[in-house]
Amino acid sequence: MNALWAATRRRQGATTVELGGDATKMAEALEGGLLPVASEPESAGAAAWVVDAAGALQLAGSGIDGRRITLVHEEPREAVLDALARSEAAYLRTGRSRVAEAAELARLPGIETSVSVFVDTVEDAMTALGDGATDLLLRDWDTERIGALRDAVPNLLERVAVRNDVTVDEARHWFDAAVFRVYLGQVDASGTARPRYAWAPGMDGSVPVPPARLSAQWPDAAWCDRPSGGLDGASPELRSILERSLAGERPSRDDVERLFESRGADVEAVAAVADELRRRTNGDVVTYVVNRNINYTNQCYFKCGFCAFSKGPRSLNLRGEPYLMSVAQVVERAVEAWHRGATEVCLQGGIHPEFTGDFYVAVLEGIKDAVPDMHCHGFTPLEVWQGAETLGISVQEFLVMLKEAGLGTLPGTAAEILDDDVRRHLCPDKIRTSQWAEVMITAHDLGLRSTSTMMFGHIDSPRAWANHYEVLRQIQQRTGGITEFVPLPFVHMGAPIFLQGRSRPGPTWDEVVLVHAVARIAFDGLIDNIQASWVKLGLEGGRRLLDAGCNDLGGTLMDEIISRSAGASHGQAATPDELEGVIRSAGRTPARRSTLYGVLESDATS
Repeated sequence: MNALWAATRRRQGATTVELGGDATKMAEALEGGLLPVASEPESAGAAAWVVDAAGALQLAGSGIDGRRITLVHEEPREAVLDALARSEAAYLRTGRSRVAEAAELARLPGIETSVSVFVDTVEDAMTALGDGATDLLLRDWDTERIGALRDAVPNLLERVAVRNDVTVDEARHWFDAAVFRVYLGQVDASGTARPRYAWAPGMDGSVPVPPARLSAQWPDAAWCDRPSGGLDGASPELRSILERSLAGERPSRDDVERLFESRGADVEAVAAVADELRRRTNGDVVTYVVNRNINYTNQCYFKCGFCAFSKGPRSLNLRGEPYLMSVAQVVERAVEAWHRGATEVCLQGGIHPEFTGDFYVAVLEGIKDAVPDMHCHGFTPLEVWQGAETLGISVQEFLVMLKEAGLGTLPGTAAEILDDDVRRHLCPDKIRTSQWAEVMITAHDLGLRSTSTMMFGHIDSPRAWANHYEVLRQIQQRTGGITEFVPLPFVHMGAPIFLQGRSRPGPTWDEVVLVHAVARIAFDGLIDNIQASWVKLGLEGGRRLLDAGCNDLGGTLMDEIISRSAGASHGQAATPDELEGVIRSAGRTPARRSTLYGVLESDATS
């Protein structure tokens, strides 16, 4: 085995390779993208181990978590049981003739293990499952055979070398840097194996979803050619949550987390319910705004691991040299935008080390003097917090200054994930969840409305997403000041945290669908507008999400560069004609809106 062999196996779909304890071979496996599984307990640098009873006890004595251990069922019952009980091994690997015996051990009180067995055919798999197996090992199965197994086993999920319930924090603690990088490249936000397509947010090319479906969980023809079953295809537990949602009962925080864990047909059931709630709230009108993003500096003294705008690698040749616009240059761009039909300028940038709150006030005053009717949508809660701090005044006092200078609304960015367990690794020096909420609540109380966002697909999880949604629901129930929710899929290609091997390569397509669709369901009656970010997903991706609860395509932007800095192939600008064409192609009615969702111009011909 060498790195080329490992890379070839990875392209063919493998995630792991079982080795002895050779450090060189394990390094080559990692170089090729496979997780090495060792058979010798002393092996350092392994992701997991497959060992006998003595080996399992040795690993347990070294403090190895049982979710990394597979115990081979080859010794007397008492020895196997003792090793299972003391190591808490996740898997008991047995032969097909001994599955029933292994299942007896797995059912004993105090034992939590999955009976694992190699199978060669769907028939073998069904026999093993009938005898009590709960973990199937597949060697050299092609896509169509796996599809046939999926149809026979509706709850089929693929794991990697460790159990699916391993969290990012646990993996970060267990694995060395090389193993952690490969692990993150193989898993989705729930810890299950990612689909094998190369697509990710920001990449040029088509989204990986079949025309008749919204889930791209499976690539086989039987899946791709079969139309979505909608709500009728939901599993019983999920169906109960969704039916209550259709009856007007918003899901609980725990229900929201469960919705985020959907797979395959359940994803499409969630999307179908979201689409119905969208229809009830917004009808068939899809809105957009003519605006310009003005990113006034790419210099920033904060150290956010996801941000390629201020720290993007020069090898991508996307960011260019550090820059700082003068107030006059910002105003000039606002005037140009007005003459090009924009009704809004979105003002965001890095936190320049020389900035004080006076800069933000001067920008607003300059724009409003030059184009009094331009709506200024500007300054993240981080910028507001920093501006107030530099002037030695309260957040409320600074927001009053901004409002008097001409601020119309606040963007809900700098939120990333409103879960401090994630923030301390993703953006450690940024404001915490409570501070972000403090700025938003204060702004809303002053009559300044805002958008809201969530950037997802890096080191987050369904738990973190549910926590984020709950924060937004609490704010909206208190103030009613949020106009829209904008999911922002993580663009990984130029992000430092990804290049350093410390994040996943963006969300999967199904996770993109779920985050938008669950937003419609979770915010039903609270936040009426759910936006699809064509900047991150391309126009085609945005169009597909119009069937998953979205009713807005965002802005024309005119020169947005933050996503491009992260490696996105699209996102700088779209014309009104392009956005309206996308909307019509989805069978919807386009309407040009204001920042606050007043309709300015509607397509009366649709």
